[in-house]
Amino acid sequence: MKVAVFPGSFDPITLGHYDIVERAAPLFDKIIIAIGQNSQKKYMFSLEQRVEFIKKTFEKFQNVEVDHFEGLTIDYCHSKNVNFILRGLRNPADFEFEKAIAQTNRELTKENQIETIFLLTSAGKSFISSSIVREIITFGGDYELLVPDTVRVPIKK
Repeated sequence: MKVAVFPGSFDPITLGHYDIVERAAPLFDKIIIAIGQNSQKKYMFSLEQRVEFIKKTFEKFQNVEVDHFEGLTIDYCHSKNVNFILRGLRNPADFEFEKAIAQTNRELTKENQIETIFLLTSAGKSFISSSIVREIITFGGDYELLVPDTVRVPIKK
């Protein structure tokens, strides 16, 4: 069975994330969208909100599930017996950053290797990032064009 973990903070999930999962869904038997928790990081949305956003977004996808974890992504993958990590690339800077992580993961998992699969975000979505969405939300802008319909928050104007 081909299972991939799509890790991230998803604070919040964006149409860029959706694009990657929608296009990867036919390639894998199962995709686990794994929300990484970092105790040092301050999130705009609670873990519960992010889980709910993602579950609602992908409720029609039979092979997509949502989970969360703390620690290293490769440790989470080993705990789930997963051999693929799914990552989206928006631009060359993403590639360089993700390449370094993928190479490190390969070095750390020589005996039980985990392959990273990269998908390029569709051109019309490549400018979207969660940090941009958070900034727009913070200042009361129209963020709804950048996220799935399931992500709705009250805006302070």
